[in-house]
Amino acid sequence: MKKKTGISLILGLAVSVLAMYLAFRNVPFDDLLSYFESINYAWLFPSVATLLISFALRAYRWKIILEPAGDIGFWQAFHPLMIGFMINCILPGRVGEVARPAILQKKEKIPFSTGLATVAAERVFDVGMLILLFAVLLGTIKINPNLDIVFGKYHLNKALLTSVGKGTFKLLLLLIVGIILVSYNKTREKMNAVILWLPQMLFFVGPDAKNKIQNRICRPVVSFVENIATGFMLVKYPARMFICIGLTIVIWLLAAFSYYLMSLGCPGIELSFIEITAMMVILCFFIALPSVPGYWGIWEAGGVFALLLFGVSSKAAAGFTLANHAVQVFPIIIVGFISAVLTSVNIWQVSYEKRPDNIISPENPEPK
Repeated sequence: MKKKTGISLILGLAVSVLAMYLAFRNVPFDDLLSYFESINYAWLFPSVATLLISFALRAYRWKIILEPAGDIGFWQAFHPLMIGFMINCILPGRVGEVARPAILQKKEKIPFSTGLATVAAERVFDVGMLILLFAVLLGTIKINPNLDIVFGKYHLNKALLTSVGKGTFKLLLLLIVGIILVSYNKTREKMNAVILWLPQMLFFVGPDAKNKIQNRICRPVVSFVENIATGFMLVKYPARMFICIGLTIVIWLLAAFSYYLMSLGCPGIELSFIEITAMMVILCFFIALPSVPGYWGIWEAGGVFALLLFGVSSKAAAGFTLANHAVQVFPIIIVGFISAVLTSVNIWQVSYEKRPDNIISPENPEPK
């Protein structure tokens, strides 16, 4: 794990340094400092408050998604969620996504694979909302089709944004199809039957070897599929689905409003709420790339590029993006740390330890 962590950190550091250079190469350091001095930091407080409300709603949405797997309270969902997001900000490899189900397993006895599936379900809601916002904004906001911003070796323009949006939409469709296949009993039973039948294709091995393969590999895989299905069982409850969709809309609008409130205190950022929302959506596509913990560099590259599309000067774009990044990240680190202290969670342990319910492991052949 240490080797993988090191490789992830080196790769992310290289990408982040390059992105940071490209984002700030045209902005003198003195100009950046003078811009920070001109910011009205009174707007920081409502921005942070709005951000934390959006995360509280995220925790409530996750609680609803988790209900088929286990009846847990709001705080039992809130603390793991905040710890997971905090870990993403301080450790490489985005291990916060696996830390959340690891904490659930330790504290609430929910199988790790089931908890991981609920985190994936959250991401499906978020990606779907991002694509919807992207499509709406791309259709309503005027972006000069001839605008071409050179960013290193890349030409960032409207055509590239459209291409990225289409690619993400196709990926979302594949995820939804996969969730449906796993979630419904009939299709899942057929999948499991095929998995259990696979050893019969190994005509060159004897009956004992086939039984061993089935018991040590196929049955644990079937158990894993069942745990995943439990995590995605929300699709069987339309009312809960609609509640989660509504919460997702509010969560992302609050996130955009947090950006907008911060922009009110930043000189040179005279953009509407819709334009700030577009900036946030574009930035989210950038931070999907590998980077150092906290998305430093990649965040700035995405924010500067998006603001340049709306005619914001390089100085104001760089200053606002960096200041807003700090506002969006440091409160999450602080709240996540408090949650870790309150729940007595060892951050490093839940991030990198081997999972007790690693049901595909030969050492754990019995399905759970």
